Amino acid sequence: MNYIITPYNPKYAEQTVTMWRASKEKALGQKEVRPVEDHIYFINHILPTQFQVELVLMDNQVIGIIAFNKSEISQLYIHVDYQGIGIGETLLNKAKENSNGKLRLYTFEVNHVAQRFYEKHGFKVIARGHENEENLPDIHYEWVSQ
Repeated sequence: MNYIITPYNPKYAEQTVTMWRASKEKALGQKEVRPVEDHIYFINHILPTQFQVELVLMDNQVIGIIAFNKSEISQLYIHVDYQGIGIGETLLNKAKENSNGKLRLYTFEVNHVAQRFYEKHGFKVIARGHENEENLPDIHYEWVSQ
């Protein structure tokens, strides 16, 4: 599979948001609550202030995104047609390599695929709650370097 990982560029905002929303909707089984414009603003103006944002491109098409810093992964989404082939693992490993030895993230309780993925890669449940705009139960995970 021929793809590249590159720093986020706003010229990919619409493509990225479309991919992100489709992936999230598949995982949750429900439509996104916010308008597309809100997500475009978020990805262009808010997310990059706290996180390193990287895209996965294949043939100039966005097929993945990760947003992370030294201690947290905020976003990790892979295009629905490219899940399960190692792209998410590659992005996760990049975040681990750039971490301070510990990473935390949230995933929705309904997203069993993400739970299996994170647990397979060494993340442990540290809390449960529902502090998200979707008001859905979520799981707080933590990974600690060995």
